[in-house]
Amino acid sequence: MHISATGHYTSGRSEGTPRPVPGTGTEACVDRLFAHRILVVEDTVELASLVADNLREIVKEVIVCGDGRAALRTLERERVDLVVLDVMLPELGGLEVCRALRAAGNTVPILMLSARSTELDRIVGIEFGADDYMVKPFSMLELLARVKALFRRCDLQAASVPAQNNRLMVADLSIDQVSREVLRDGKPIPLTEKEFDLICVFANNPGRVFSRSQLLDLVWGSGTGVYEGTVTSHINRLRARIEPDPANPSIIQTVWGVGYRLHAPLRS
Repeated sequence: MHISATGHYTSGRSEGTPRPVPGTGTEACVDRLFAHRILVVEDTVELASLVADNLREIVKEVIVCGDGRAALRTLERERVDLVVLDVMLPELGGLEVCRALRAAGNTVPILMLSARSTELDRIVGIEFGADDYMVKPFSMLELLARVKALFRRCDLQAASVPAQNNRLMVADLSIDQVSREVLRDGKPIPLTEKEFDLICVFANNPGRVFSRSQLLDLVWGSGTGVYEGTVTSHINRLRARIEPDPANPSIIQTVWGVGYRLHAPLRS
């Protein structure tokens, strides 16, 4: 594969992953990161190999698939912690893979790769359920940084939940903020990462009205390139999963001209 002068598709690899310094607290971070497994779905063999080689410096295992249908079969039988997913794939495209996973309730974080660089393409990828989006060609150092950021965000979300407030009750929903599960009558309701983060924002702030820009900052983070329309789409999908009547929402209500709030009384 051609390596450009700008550094695209360069690995940035050293002689090995740096060892954590004893006593600095970095050992646990490195151990947690290294324990993860990643699925790379890319049909260009050289690029798939290069991405996998770089990822193996920071995670325990990398699985590679060359088409969308093989990726779905792999995810049915294997536990992975993140999917690096190309948009243009044989058999079944990346967007269709992403949509199928989310429709099945699979909440695994997805980092989408694409040669399509328009704003609309990025929005479509996020709307289909991707957690991040990178445009080809890209720097391998940036890829590793984004993968680490996705894992770090998941770790921080789990670690930041107060022990005395692990479980919340909203209407007839039970929300476990540590296991990241939502139950109704003891049965799990599958939510994507962002859908779960949204319900937690509302459940921890009953009655408070959030604008779309506030939800964007709280759930997606500032400077991510995601737009406010994405919030509306995710709210609609969340309602479809948790509302008794999504057409007339009684849990997450719209405050016209302002935003959204949790209308149902909170029970602990």
